Amino acid sequence: MAIACINTRASCGVEAPIVTVEVHLSNGLPAFNLVGLPETSVKEAKERVRSALINAGFEVPQRRITINLAPADLPKQGGRYDLPIAIGILAASEQIPTQHLHQFEFIGELALSGQVRACSGILPAIIAAKNQHHHVFMPIENRYEAELVDYQQCYFVAHLQHLVAFLHGQSQLPQLDNLPEWIDDSPPIDENALCMSEVIGQHQAKQALEIAAAGGHNLLMLGPPGTGKSMLANRIIPLMPQLTYEEAIEVAAIHSVAGLTIKPNAFLKRPFRSPHHTCSSISLVGGGSQPKPGEISLAHRGILFLDEIAEFPRKVLDCLREPMETGEVIISRAAAKLTFSSRFQLIAAMNPSPCGDTEHARSTPDQINRYLSRLSGPFLDRFDLTIDVPKLPSGALTQQTVTSESSATIAKRVNAARDIQRQRNGCLNSELSPKKLNLYSGISQQDLLFLEQSVTQLGLSVRSFHRIQRVARTIADLQCSQLTERKHIAQALGYRAMDRLLASLNRQ
Repeated sequence: MAIACINTRASCGVEAPIVTVEVHLSNGLPAFNLVGLPETSVKEAKERVRSALINAGFEVPQRRITINLAPADLPKQGGRYDLPIAIGILAASEQIPTQHLHQFEFIGELALSGQVRACSGILPAIIAAKNQHHHVFMPIENRYEAELVDYQQCYFVAHLQHLVAFLHGQSQLPQLDNLPEWIDDSPPIDENALCMSEVIGQHQAKQALEIAAAGGHNLLMLGPPGTGKSMLANRIIPLMPQLTYEEAIEVAAIHSVAGLTIKPNAFLKRPFRSPHHTCSSISLVGGGSQPKPGEISLAHRGILFLDEIAEFPRKVLDCLREPMETGEVIISRAAAKLTFSSRFQLIAAMNPSPCGDTEHARSTPDQINRYLSRLSGPFLDRFDLTIDVPKLPSGALTQQTVTSESSATIAKRVNAARDIQRQRNGCLNSELSPKKLNLYSGISQQDLLFLEQSVTQLGLSVRSFHRIQRVARTIADLQCSQLTERKHIAQALGYRAMDRLLASLNRQ
């Protein structure tokens, strides 16, 4: 009797737990049994592996083949187990040497011809193998993921014959030659980049967008159709600094699990996701029978833009409340319980009434109230700033003479303010806990009492009381002020357009 153990990695969210492929050859009628909680795609591996071995010129043992994927309680899916199963059969039948196999990990799907095909979600497996200093044998089509991690012990396999020749010491497999030279910390120069100078007027909206970018605050824009809400939201990414390498790897791992790839020239760029209002709660938050990350996780470390947010179903929007507070989403299913990071910044836009405008509106106050009630009170509480984006005054389109600031100029102030926050708080102002807020807000007791009275008169919640403090602290940082003064608090209170709109409707 012969037995062999081969290491591989499963896909469990952004984690990659190790899986041991145990192959046992015993006497008896020829059979091929696969156990260890395999899904249908894994059960079909025995047919792919059998054909791949034969077509690659190897012998399939005419014995009873039993393959166990351990641990047995971990669900396995996908074609990534084809290559380790094939190597396990070759090792158990003594067609390849086995002395170093315990230090190797194999991942790859096999074609019937013996070619090794690419697998999705392989980036977390490379990171896990790097942490354990294991050699990884992976499809050559997944070379890009290895370049992201920059792990020199990755070997790229195009065909099963090439891998066996390497294990026999008869040939070499390609590896990473040098460091990924395309990763450049300097921001790229894009002539087609969206610039804030292209937006005519809307001074307050531009200022609010700068504050949101500087402090990582959530922003809601209210305004009639055609006033530039989407145009403004699409220009927030150039205001923000690039991702650090560690943050970019986090983002790339989530995209890899979702079956998406990040282009090399966009590796350090913050993600910008803009789902349509017809999307379901599962596509937004994540889930499915085999849980995948949703839009909020794909927007991790970046922007989630919800245009026409009032058109989203209320149940879908309320699913965002917990992830916005905790920075992660936990998806529980019968087969698994997975956690995906979702520390995103929410930018939203909507019309103030179902007919588009509140001035000369065709809608009654009751109809407007019903329209606005699609956004629940607790969900609105998650926005730090809500601003009006009004129609442009007459002549603004034809008599524009003042050149507004470019995105590059605003980005310098934003980056300086973010550096101040990280040096003082260790995080952005939007991430300050109430305890840290008391330490670093720089608000005097008198100004704090003024803010409390204002919040009480406006009928705001305790959460809004803290959020206004964070916004005021960001405004002070943009002005390089060590203390948060009353003028900063007053300006932060001015960014409460939704509260003013609801109050005016209740008075009618």
